[in-house]
Amino acid sequence: MDDATNFERPLPPDPYSLLPAPGFTLTSTDVTEGEPLAVDFTVDGAGDSPQLSWSGFPEATRSFVVSCFDPDAPTPSGYWHWNLVDVPSTVTSLPRGAGAPDGSGLPAGAFHVTSDGGRQGFEGAGPPEGDHAHRYVFAVHALDVPSLGLTTDNTNVHVAFNAWFHTLARATLTATYRR
Repeated sequence: MDDATNFERPLPPDPYSLLPAPGFTLTSTDVTEGEPLAVDFTVDGAGDSPQLSWSGFPEATRSFVVSCFDPDAPTPSGYWHWNLVDVPSTVTSLPRGAGAPDGSGLPAGAFHVTSDGGRQGFEGAGPPEGDHAHRYVFAVHALDVPSLGLTTDNTNVHVAFNAWFHTLARATLTATYRR
């Protein structure tokens, strides 16, 4: 393997383990904690977003941000596969495929920002071929505001930065994928 395709590097920590916040429960009929993602949720399949449900968040929650982040991407900053912003506090689940690029499966008022790969909506898992299994951390952030005041023109980092100041609690569910 030449230097350009050598993926040997230490695994970064789970980024959310470094950010303080009480937790709540995130479950899925499509994703199992620590297990590989089904091909349907990858670039090698349909690239659908999985079904997600959450409960036990603080009563003061006014909205949610739902995201999918790959901390194992061979970049200094990981890779954002999805950020769904301004999900109303009355919404406690998303059906499979809610991350469709056209936004047809989204709750009223919610919107996607562009993934790090330039896709609208959920971008399926797609680690470089030959790399180790990557972790895909699905997270739901319970926020103390009804809106972050962002638009579809904002970036994933804008979402993460602004959510930090309003996060009451967070739930995560991590799956893996390797090509």
